[in-house]
Amino acid sequence: MLNTILHGTPGAEPPLLIVHGLYGSARNWGVIAKRLSDERQVIAVDQRNHGDSAWSDSHSYPDMAGDLAEVIEAHGGRADVLGHSMGGKAAMLLALTRPELVNRLIVADIAPVAYSHSQIQYIEAMRAVDLDRVEKRSDASDQLARSVSDPALRAFFTQSLDLREKRWKLNLDVLAAEMPKILSFPEIEGVFEGLTLFLSGAESDYVLPEYRERIRTLFPAARFAKIPGAGHWLHAEKPREFEAAVRACLAARG
Repeated sequence: MLNTILHGTPGAEPPLLIVHGLYGSARNWGVIAKRLSDERQVIAVDQRNHGDSAWSDSHSYPDMAGDLAEVIEAHGGRADVLGHSMGGKAAMLLALTRPELVNRLIVADIAPVAYSHSQIQYIEAMRAVDLDRVEKRSDASDQLARSVSDPALRAFFTQSLDLREKRWKLNLDVLAAEMPKILSFPEIEGVFEGLTLFLSGAESDYVLPEYRERIRTLFPAARFAKIPGAGHWLHAEKPREFEAAVRACLAARG
């Protein structure tokens, strides 16, 4: 089963499962997960080939959805699910194929479509880091600066660095090989009738108006919201606004 970090204890409300995006981990969501755990247990996962979860030669959405199903089944059999980017796609496929496991669904800045936003350049940047010369995270960040200009992104990537073992806690080779699958979304006939919030950054181009017809076909109860001043990394850029939107969705009726 996937590595999990639990926040809070089981209660009357379904647990909230948080599913990170590409190159992320459960730890990236620690502050938001801890804050949301005041009302329900929060389960943050490391997806396959990330963090402290097992590595696999496959990184397909059916496999990722199956991993999430296993976690929910081990924690009561039903959960609210929040997924960002790649994690949002895995969460959507879970809801479409195993709707009995999902109570409410929150999809952060992604749609059920194929993208051309390749992230392969970041794999190359991480591969280029000479780990023998890394004693602290700032050493890796300094090397990443040659090809990654955004300091926030560099800090995000170095959270997946095992300093003691001098290795990335990301299966870079498989993620590179499976990038076409990560950018795509499976053809599927399923429908998820439950309440679904598509929460986007107002400055992001990942959830375009032309995607709404496809979204409503698969998620007929879909609602849409945007966070002003936020891009694709909306939960990191506007954490309080993101938290408020998640709380409102979880408390909403219908």
